[in-house]
Amino acid sequence: MLQLFTHSVCLQHDPGPGHAESPARLRAVLEALDQDRFATVDRIEAPRATREQLLRVHTPAHVDRILAITPESDTVRLDEDTLMSPASAEAGLRAAGAVVAAVDAVMTGQALRAFCAVRPPGHHATPNTAMGFCLFNNIAVGAAHALAAHGLKRVAIADFDVHHGNGTQDIFQRESRVLFISTHQQPLYPGTGGADEHGVGNIINAPLSPGEGSYEFRTLWSDVLLPRLHAFKPQLVLVSAGFDAHQRDPLANLELQAEDYAWITERLVDLAHAHAGGRLVSTLEGGYDLQALAASASAHVSALME
Repeated sequence: MLQLFTHSVCLQHDPGPGHAESPARLRAVLEALDQDRFATVDRIEAPRATREQLLRVHTPAHVDRILAITPESDTVRLDEDTLMSPASAEAGLRAAGAVVAAVDAVMTGQALRAFCAVRPPGHHATPNTAMGFCLFNNIAVGAAHALAAHGLKRVAIADFDVHHGNGTQDIFQRESRVLFISTHQQPLYPGTGGADEHGVGNIINAPLSPGEGSYEFRTLWSDVLLPRLHAFKPQLVLVSAGFDAHQRDPLANLELQAEDYAWITERLVDLAHAHAGGRLVSTLEGGYDLQALAASASAHVSALME
């Protein structure tokens, strides 16, 4: 069974007119998932992440700073790209809470797999900094919860967003129980993710060059990354599902198609079946062309249902 975690407040987080990370992104995903073929997906309202859950990966000062920003109107700018509106703190809590709840669901057998259709995204948020549209690191909060609450010894995070998940890497680079694997365009924001960044042997970055597409992406995963994931034998597979490596995306220069997201998802599902009892949790990261985002998210969720 596939469960979908989301919350209406995630549509109310509004960075302002013309911002790439707009409510229209999540609306496009949810509308795409309203098709009849997704009728069997169990839809769950995302709870708030607790302070304890957030503090496993973020500093108290960071959590307090974000939760204290509740403007009555307009927006507050945290950096050039990252803004908060009146509903943003609540949306951030629900986005992180969705991944925690999804981890609980798959670990307790309520679901086999889960997709978190939430925003703001999370993988750029470091222990003490909100950046790159991200407030809390949703996938990291979920991974840390899997370690602490469920006693797991091997959690894999696969990140195929076009931007490197610098925050996730920062959080886990000394945590050998977490294997972080990322494909991303380089050079590109945030400027991290070099192939020479290894953590304690648990970080594997596989940069792609501008203009590269399906062949290079699939070859990297098939020949290098999936074998490393299988060797790790994860007890839980987590996915930072960014769809901005799509050919249509305005913020990057890779050439993927929706079919590539179906392809990698199928192989991550196979990985979960081989080592983790099928348990896989995915959460939405980037994707800024609405047509490409809807098609890619549909392809991803379809593959999660198999």
